[in-house]
Amino acid sequence: MTTDAAVSRGTHSPADRLRAGLVIGALGVVFGDIGTSPIYTLQTLFNPDDPHPVPININNIYGVVSLVFWSVMIIVTLTYVMLVMRADNHGEGGVMALITLVNRSGRRRGGRLAAALAALGILGAALFFGDSMITPAISVLSAVEGLKIVNPQLAEWVVPITAVIIIGLFAVQRHGTAMVGRFFGPVMILWFITIGTLGVRGIAGHPEILRALSPTYALGFMTGHFHIAFFALAAVVLSVTGAEALYADMGHFGRRSITLGWLALVLPALVLNYFGQGAYLLGNESVVNAPFFLLAPGWAQLPMTVLATAATVIASQAVITGAYSVASQAAQLGYLPRLRVAHTSESSIGQIYVPWINGFLMVAVLILIFAFRSSAALGYAYGMAVTGTITITTLLFFYIAHKRWHWPMWLVLVGGGALLVVDLMFFAANLTKLMHGAWLPLLIGILAFTVMTTWQKGRAIVTRARDEAEGPLPEFIAEIDGHRPPLPRIPGTAIFLNRGSQTAPLAMRANVEHNHVLHEHVIILSLDTKPVPRVDDADRLSVDDLGDRHDGIFFVAAKFGYMERPNVPHVLRLIDPSTTDGPVDVDSASYFLSKLELCAGDKPTMAAWRKRLFIATSYITADAALYFQLPLERTVIIGERIEF
Repeated sequence: MTTDAAVSRGTHSPADRLRAGLVIGALGVVFGDIGTSPIYTLQTLFNPDDPHPVPININNIYGVVSLVFWSVMIIVTLTYVMLVMRADNHGEGGVMALITLVNRSGRRRGGRLAAALAALGILGAALFFGDSMITPAISVLSAVEGLKIVNPQLAEWVVPITAVIIIGLFAVQRHGTAMVGRFFGPVMILWFITIGTLGVRGIAGHPEILRALSPTYALGFMTGHFHIAFFALAAVVLSVTGAEALYADMGHFGRRSITLGWLALVLPALVLNYFGQGAYLLGNESVVNAPFFLLAPGWAQLPMTVLATAATVIASQAVITGAYSVASQAAQLGYLPRLRVAHTSESSIGQIYVPWINGFLMVAVLILIFAFRSSAALGYAYGMAVTGTITITTLLFFYIAHKRWHWPMWLVLVGGGALLVVDLMFFAANLTKLMHGAWLPLLIGILAFTVMTTWQKGRAIVTRARDEAEGPLPEFIAEIDGHRPPLPRIPGTAIFLNRGSQTAPLAMRANVEHNHVLHEHVIILSLDTKPVPRVDDADRLSVDDLGDRHDGIFFVAAKFGYMERPNVPHVLRLIDPSTTDGPVDVDSASYFLSKLELCAGDKPTMAAWRKRLFIATSYITADAALYFQLPLERTVIIGERIEF
């Protein structure tokens, strides 16, 4: 998930060049979530324990299968593959990309609407965290539940086995997916071929199910049985879960690779399997449990359970990695504290590991597994996060289409309005499940949204207070140059990390005012995160002598993309010696960091509870020295107390 620069690079990005390896990789990562949806979608739709069950009969089977098919075609194929994936930000996609594009368009036109939509986008990102908790739970649970078909006596082992798999999944995250990534694609190719073949087997028994390809059956089901069909939409949405992954992972695999994988293999396999399950139900109307596994012959049900478990683990891996990316990008853009991020692959910058997010997700997923205990129960909760994210994505896309691409207003209103009606119907249907589990992702989303917006606002308030404490940098440098007698200069190089060129580093001011000394060679280094995935080394640095080339004090601004982890020593080695009055002694330089101690005061800046939340959230901030990859033995931290 990522954002852009001034001009979208789209099909010109390296990731967007069509290569077999990219297509296979996309099949292994991008489609894992949506590719395992057939395991539980129809099972949930016809579940008699549902608060609003769909009676299983021939007409309803035709209507449901047709509704699932056209939902996949409209939401996934049309909305995401054909439309939304065109809104890339330097080749990257995802909700954070849309937020950046909206903000950029809003700045150019100064509209409050852009700010409101950006806030809505943050809610979409927050809902994704709910999605990333529910997906591993429902995916692995639904696969392991295949054991109940093999042997009903194994039912009591489903939850413990699922918990063990989940613990193992999160335990290996620190090693990254690079070492097993090359196996993901082949496993998922086998998965899609298998489910497609099973679908053909089911269709062969009742080929009349193909009539459901006609939208008339979906429309007839919606209009003729609206009191049933409306509530059924809350389960139909399970067929499109994972659609957001197509857009989120676009920067890793490219739009063309994802589009080809979807149209050539994934979509046909999904359609065949859904129609195969529908055909099976036509001949076995009394069957409501696990029609997916019952498509397989008896001898193949155990191997199918094993393959399904592998596929759902891969699906879970994809959404977990997505959560790492969202959290990392949110931190880079100022919506979360700086988090410790580990890159787990030398070849793929998108493969990262965020320890705090990993631990939090593992605990949350385990709680969900033991609380809900079945994929059907979790299905009620799943759709809310998905429909919320899809609706917000559609809304932001059409705003961008109008503002950036100058689509005519009538097209935006007609096309966007039609798609939004579909999205909102799904969202409204999931609201009916509010008391049956749909409250969970909504609660998670609201909590995550509150934390993110509180951090954004608190950070702005603390930044203003810090600006006052630091004072203007030009005046501070003038005081140093005009100091009489001149300040003693000690040998060596000092690197003071700073937030920009407007204010003086607190650590440097404390060193001058209290120690009354200064190093011979001083670099004030500012690290700026740009709303682009990556910045080329050629464009990374700018140097300013701050008005006096001979005082040994220089300001260096370094730019990073939000997908990059800043490496200060590497940046310093890129400095042209002619711009800083000689080379920077990176290997022996001392690094100075300013640390703030936050204290909630009586100032009416935020509600008291939000101040406490902001301070509590600050405790998860990664160690600055480790985050910026500073040598710990030569790093000095100087603190300052700030009340807000």
